[in-house]
Amino acid sequence: MTRDFPARTAPRLRLLWLGGAFAALSACTPTTGGSPFTGLDWDLRNGPGVLDTSEAALRATERRPSPDGRGVISYPGYQVAVARRGDTVGSVAARVGIGADELARYNAVMPGDTLRDGEVIALPRRIADTGPVQGSGMIPAPTGAGPAPVDVSSIATTALDRVGTPTPPATTKPSTGREPVRHQVRRGETAFSIARSYNISAKALGEWNGLGANLDVREGQYLIIPLASDAPPPATQTVSPPGAGSATPTPPSATKPLPAEKTAPAATKPKETPASPDLGAQRSTSTKMQMPVQGSIIRPYAKGRNDGIDISAAAGTPVKAAADGTVAAITTDTAQTPIIVVRHADNLLTVYAGVDGITVKKGDTVSRGQSIAKVRAGTPSFLHFEVRRGVDSTDPVAFLQ
Repeated sequence: MTRDFPARTAPRLRLLWLGGAFAALSACTPTTGGSPFTGLDWDLRNGPGVLDTSEAALRATERRPSPDGRGVISYPGYQVAVARRGDTVGSVAARVGIGADELARYNAVMPGDTLRDGEVIALPRRIADTGPVQGSGMIPAPTGAGPAPVDVSSIATTALDRVGTPTPPATTKPSTGREPVRHQVRRGETAFSIARSYNISAKALGEWNGLGANLDVREGQYLIIPLASDAPPPATQTVSPPGAGSATPTPPSATKPLPAEKTAPAATKPKETPASPDLGAQRSTSTKMQMPVQGSIIRPYAKGRNDGIDISAAAGTPVKAAADGTVAAITTDTAQTPIIVVRHADNLLTVYAGVDGITVKKGDTVSRGQSIAKVRAGTPSFLHFEVRRGVDSTDPVAFLQ
């Protein structure tokens, strides 16, 4: 005789288990009126001790201070270095004058690790201040009334500062204002949990520390906690309770009626017809330039971060003058890389960095399209090209045809 007792009792046991689970849930909910699950906090948003991040989402934060020429931000209590594109822990250590192993151990990384552009690295000790680099000369202003003299040497010397070449040390000055808290990441912490504990947004934390799109943090990493802005938070809208519907907005015409419209018949001719504008007189007089080399722009202009554009070109490619002008200066940066500065009309200067085989000298008159140098070999090889109006940089793309 075959016994099927286990097969018959299995469904009954499952029903008993489910009944017990629902009974336990009903015991945790009010039993007076309505469904037994009325009032159950399904998403765990209510109750004592629950974290509320709505205030943190509205709390505005200040912008991170700009680093000096070495990429260092100094506070009275500590210093941090801001990595540039292509930096490693070792290259940052060499730039600020600290041993690579010491800097890597302090930040829980390896000396050869690649850093993100804008990533913050804590300095284990304070680095010494150094004086600014002296320029090599001035270019006098043109004869007659005109703008003040432009220090072309300083423009040429800093032409490659934004493209990854060694930069001269700059004076380290403590940032003004309040000093932000420095937090060391502990095991199990995330950018979101850290931001919530300091009542700030995770986005602001990521922007201040260059955490990248995924907001990844590592155990032992030092983070700068953004400072809260003194600006008032944005006004919030009244949220209707669930099931109540949204409130109907008040139309603008209810508070301020529309002005009375006065229209004239179509056949009526205006009393005074304005004169047609002289489009020829309004035509832009800005100098048009040609590309100094033919290639794709691998790094665009960014005010304060890259004062020109980087144009990809093979080593040895002829570099041509973008417009008619006079060679104002030929100098080198701290890595002995040649730089050419050409003066044009309308107080414009063009800067050509990352060149070699220069065929002109200071004071020469050059014409648009004339070859003045060749692209220097590199990995990758490219030309750094700037357009400046006086000492202020501007986007070269606006001048190129």
